[in-house]
Amino acid sequence: MQSRKSLKPEQTVLSWDVPGLMAGVDEAGRGPLAGPVVAAAVILDELHPIVGLADSKKLTALRREKLYDEIQAKALCCSIALATVEEIDRLNILQATLLAMKRAVEGLRLQPSKVLVDGNRLPSLLVLAEAIVGGDALVPAISAASILAKVYRDRWCGEYHLQYPQYGFAGHKGYGTAAHLAALRQHGACPQHRRSFAPVAGVLR
Repeated sequence: MQSRKSLKPEQTVLSWDVPGLMAGVDEAGRGPLAGPVVAAAVILDELHPIVGLADSKKLTALRREKLYDEIQAKALCCSIALATVEEIDRLNILQATLLAMKRAVEGLRLQPSKVLVDGNRLPSLLVLAEAIVGGDALVPAISAASILAKVYRDRWCGEYHLQYPQYGFAGHKGYGTAAHLAALRQHGACPQHRRSFAPVAGVLR
């Protein structure tokens, strides 16, 4: 059973509540031209609060890295999952993102009684779920999930850069920067480029 009601950023009071554990869910990597989309689910421990949680995009890379380790150490449980480039090209980026979110929730060691998801769309889940627009700035567990997903994906890009340094993944993280597009035109697509995305498809024609 799911609630499909989305909250606007100024609405911080949820429209429903149930007792039990709450998981926050967010993703990273919907926009890039290459690499997987990554989702994370986090159940925080109220007895071990984490100071400084915020939308991952508003934090420095160094701060995200430090919080990543702290979340892993202090959260009751957390789970990181992804949808591959092949799944993105086959399903489309929205459905692949929802699939990664579903996998992240299902990968939690503890079963949440409710799930709060950043954005306005929900994955198919067997627990109560609510989408919260701007949730990564409103709900600490979603902020934590956004940090885990972002850091995990950035690390993935750094590792993939070692295999294909000509594309500059360590710098642009797969986004369609001028340097990335120039590398695409010069070298063509690598195995991790999303063929269903227009800039990549244009190079392959």
